[in-house]
Order: sequence, then C-alpha cells, then structure tokens
Amino acid sequence: MPGNVSDQSQLPFEDTEPQPEFKPRELGRVVRVLPDVGGIDRPFDYLVPQEWENDGRGDALEVGSRVRIPFGARRVAGWVVEDQVNPPEGVNLRELTKLSGKGPSLEIIEMSHWASYRWYGRVSAVLKTASPTRNINRLPATRSGVQINAVSPSWAIKALEKPRRVLRMPPSEDPLPLIKAAVKMGDTLVVVPSIEMSKELSQNLDKLGIPVALLPDQWAEAAVGGIVIGTRSAVFAPVRKLAAVIVLDEHDESLKEERMPTWHAREVAAERADRAGVPCVLVSPTPSLEALQWGELQTFPKIDEYKSWPEIKVIDRRSEDPIRTGLLSDALVPLIRENNAEPTICVLNRKGRSRLLACTHCGELVRCDSHQTPLIQDEEEIFTCPIDGERRPQVCNFCGSTKFKNLRAGVSRVREEIEALARQPVIEITSETEGDIPECNLYVGTTAVLNRFPKASQVIFLDFDQEILAQKFRANEQSLALLAHAARLVGKKENGGKLIVQTRQPDHEVLRAAIEGDPDLLSSSELQRRKLLNLPPFTALAKISGPSAPIFMKALGKPKEAEIMGPKNGSWLIKTSRSEELARILSQVERPSGRLRIEVDPYDV
Repeated sequence: MPGNVSDQSQLPFEDTEPQPEFKPRELGRVVRVLPDVGGIDRPFDYLVPQEWENDGRGDALEVGSRVRIPFGARRVAGWVVEDQVNPPEGVNLRELTKLSGKGPSLEIIEMSHWASYRWYGRVSAVLKTASPTRNINRLPATRSGVQINAVSPSWAIKALEKPRRVLRMPPSEDPLPLIKAAVKMGDTLVVVPSIEMSKELSQNLDKLGIPVALLPDQWAEAAVGGIVIGTRSAVFAPVRKLAAVIVLDEHDESLKEERMPTWHAREVAAERADRAGVPCVLVSPTPSLEALQWGELQTFPKIDEYKSWPEIKVIDRRSEDPIRTGLLSDALVPLIRENNAEPTICVLNRKGRSRLLACTHCGELVRCDSHQTPLIQDEEEIFTCPIDGERRPQVCNFCGSTKFKNLRAGVSRVREEIEALARQPVIEITSETEGDIPECNLYVGTTAVLNRFPKASQVIFLDFDQEILAQKFRANEQSLALLAHAARLVGKKENGGKLIVQTRQPDHEVLRAAIEGDPDLLSSSELQRRKLLNLPPFTALAKISGPSAPIFMKALGKPKEAEIMGPKNGSWLIKTSRSEELARILSQVERPSGRLRIEVDPYDV
C-alpha cells in the first residue's frame, strides 16, 4: 500500500492475517459504521459490496442496520450510523462482510448520541441497549388500529392534555385507564420499573383485546405499531409513530442504568417525547423532586388519596432500652402471630447475622484493625470486614473473650428470633435469593422481599430509622417511596391491610406524609432543603471513581463552573449548576486507559 494512503480501520492488533484486497472508493455506495468494540467510540467508513446491490441486501441496508465489518485482523459487529457518505481523501475503504439485521432507527441513534453525551459514556453502549436481542431481517405486518369504546375517566384525559405532566397516583390505584386513554391517541410507549409489572400490564391489556409488544423479546412487533411495554431499556424501543409516553413509578431507582453511561429512563423518556412533540406522563405515588421540577403536577382528590393508603400503625420505641429489647418490641408479638389469608412480611435492610457487636466481657466494639470499621458477623459466625472482605475468628482482640452482644442484628439473626417468637417457620429473602419461594405465613428480608409478592396482609418495618437516617441526601425521598411500595402490597384502608413501622422518630415528616396520604408534606419541605443546600434537582452531580480516577481528575483540573469535592474513599464529586454544564465539562476530558467509573446523577451520595 502506498505510503500516503491509509486504511482507517487498521489498528495495531498483534493477531495479524493477510488482508483482503482493498477496493477503490469509486466502486459505489459508502456507509459510516460505529463498531461494537470496547475502547472505540468513533465511526469508520466502509464500502457496500456490489453483490449486495444485486441480490437485495443493499435495499435492506439502512441507517441503524446491524452489520459485521473487518476491523484490524478481526471481524466485529457494528451499526450503520450514516448512509451515502462522502469519505475522506486518501483512504482505502474495505467492504462490509455481513448484513446481520435491523437495528435502531435514526431517531434512536440520535437519542443514543444525546444520552452518551448527557451521562458521559460510549454511544455503542446505548445502541446495544436499543438493539434487538436476536437478528431480525424483516418486520411483521403493520398492526391495525385498536378500537377502545370505553369512556376514559376525566383524570386520565387530563393527564394527556399537557406535554409535561406529573401524575401523583395513589399506591392502590390502577394505571390501566391512563394507558387505555393513551392508546386511543395512537402508538404508546409505557416504561415500568420491573419485569413483573410489565407482564401484569401486558396480560391485562391482552384480555381487553389490545395488542401489546413486550420488550425486549418482541422488538420486531414494537417496530410495526401498537402499545410497547418494557423495563428501562424499553425507553429506546422502536415505535412506529409515537403518540404518547408513560413512565410508571418514575421514582423507582431501577429505572436508572447501573452501567456507564448511567442514563435514567425518566429523563430519556421526557427527552424522546419532547423531540417527537407528544405528551409525556410521569406517574408515581411519591413523585421525585426531579419530576416535580420538570412538569406540571396533577393529583387525585385529597380524600381519595387518603383512602388509597393503608392503615399505618407506628410503634414508638423512644422509651425502650435499645440494648435490652433488641429489634422485636412487645407490640409486635400479637402481630407476627396472626394467621391471615396473605403473608406477613417483615423488612430489615441489613444482610448477615449482625452489623454491630460488642464484647460481653470488656464492652469493646468489634472493629477491623486496619479500617476501624465495625465488623460484620456472617452466617458462618465469622467476623468479616465490609471494606476489603478480610475474615477472622470470633475472638475479642482486647480480652480474648468469645462471647458478644448483638447490638445491630442482621436479617439472618432476626429470622431466628422471629421464628422462636412466632412459633412457626419463617423464610428469609434477600436480593441473592433465587428460584421459587415456598409458601409460608411469615417472611423476613431486606427491601428485596417487597418485590417477590403481589399482595400481603401486613408489612412490618422492623427498623425504619435506618432508612430515614441513612447518610444519603435522598434518604427521606427513598423512605417514603419504600412505604408506598409496601402500601401497594397491603391495599387500601377499607381492605384491612396494615403497615407497621417501628421507630424512635414517630413524628418524622416521612411518616406523617404516609399516615395522612399526602406526599406534599414531605416534598414541599424537601425541596426547600435541597435548594438551601444546593443539591439536586437544583444542581447536577457526577461521581468519579476507579483506579484511573486520579488521572481523570488531574486532566479535568479546576474548572471555574464546577465545585469539586474529594477525594473520599477513592472517589470525587463534581457539582455544577446545570446538567448541560456538567456534560460539557466532562466531555472536554479524554477518557484515560484503565478502569474508570463516572456516575452522573448518582443516587447514593
């Protein structure tokens, strides 16, 4: 190859093979392809083989198509992001090797570029989320319009009248009337926080004769019209002619992508609806402060909202000795011994047997020698450091005693105590629990237990102070959302469901908001606090961590538009006044090699 001509897809891979003969660029059609390769986030130009134009593959090739390309010494997957390209001078182009199938539309490609910029990540990571899980060469027939004759309730019609609406729907209300009202307008995208919720909605709509495309499996059906339902990745789903977007439980943390870029389905849904010029409705029993700042709030009548919440019994533990009484108060005994049609669920958001122990002989706390943090007692009764996982025998370092007092029991220890107190079997459930759960009257677990049941007779929060006192600026918001989740399981007041909360802060605003069925009691004061403390939604945050974080922060420097905090535990926080400003500052820094995590809009801060 002449010295003044380059092949832009050649990279210095060690595994080299004889390369195919290069084709001159004047052979015809050129497309621009973004490779699905880690560490590469720029497109390259390729020739469309002449035989594709003859056998029909050329007609099927379009922007968004998934293809395979020669890349260095390998063949890799990629997406066509531009067609009929005029390539740069002096570059020998290689040919596409395979047309794999259909992929994201131009609209979704543009959304992917926006999301990767807004949350600092690779475009290919978003395009992978937006692509079908299997190769699709052709789409099914276009679905005919759905006729819904039932009259929609006035609140559902009103919710769809404005482009930006936040609907505060009480925990026990059914969102189905809102979805049916949206379907009357045309193709509708519904984003939900869990697979269970998407399946339940799909089944209910199927019973009404409304065709549903359930993502991610029915990507092709979604592309030809109708109603599309799925979890957070569905926000990038193909929709033939988008007419409305609905996000259910927009406050739920599962709507935020954990991998980089850490986009949030709520924000992406709002942006997508805005670009399409269609209404977007964010639905939640406890709307996030971000949602309240984004759109116009619509509520149900006060009396209806109050009745939709269950009876909430608060057990005040201020007068009890926390050392002698432990987690199970006397008032709980008759409650956990009840036999009801639906199970009783006890919630304690602490794994293991113990999170804090003290020697019964000398009184010293059990701590890690290196980090001075309390050691955890696991199910094997071994002390474990929560930071580095180092394990040591159950022996006091100060006096050699082997007897300890459990000051902060974990869910495994509490299960044993409840079982003895209730005189019946108790099943423990955490996020690690897999498979089917045996039938039982009593369950205890972390907050993950609430996701495993559609109904419960009563939900008991054994230590609610742990939630409202958590060292996170969103603690109050998350605590009320947790109560709303439990309220949905036990049902309305008239159905007899009960929500029991043990606390030493019975007058806390989170509890008052739940008892009175009025989230305004929390959101109004929380908004004022956040504004005073200069926290989201009035500012934008990014958390930088990983081995390469120091290199990134050094390259970032000290921009005058940003406040930089840290390092603390190997991570930094960057704060700016607006998300657009944060995205611009981050985009100006070249990503270093090595592991780096940039979490934009972090939850646990």
